[in-house]
Amino acid sequence: MASASHKTSVAVNQQEVWAFVKDMEKWAKLVPGYREHKMISETQSTWKFAGSVGKISKTVEVQIDITAIEEPTKISFNLTGLSDKFAGTGYFEATAIDASNTTMEGHLDIKAGGIAGAVLNPLFLAVLPKATSVLTERVANKIVAITV
Repeated sequence: MASASHKTSVAVNQQEVWAFVKDMEKWAKLVPGYREHKMISETQSTWKFAGSVGKISKTVEVQIDITAIEEPTKISFNLTGLSDKFAGTGYFEATAIDASNTTMEGHLDIKAGGIAGAVLNPLFLAVLPKATSVLTERVANKIVAITV
């Protein structure tokens, strides 16, 4: 299983972070390799993104299902591969530092199964740490940009 977390400080209050991350429509386009997404409901969407490691390039389609909303601190979700057999979990968590600063953490766990697992698990291990870091920083930067 590939697993990655990234924490960053955001110079806005916890409610501002929550207002952004509780709506996956706002952060779907910030996923590294983003191609497109479709909202099915407020708690379910499908995403398509592409990534590459060395000579291996792959386009992946995934369904995202929000599994828990713990306002104003945490939103958790499941990922289910639509193009390949993989599954995972993730979350964004916001912890107030003080009245105008928040620590935000992004976390992902992903594991591929079946025949695709031989190709996808090494790919996930290689790209997940950077992708998690990039996504978390992009979300933090976007929150700051829209609240300034």
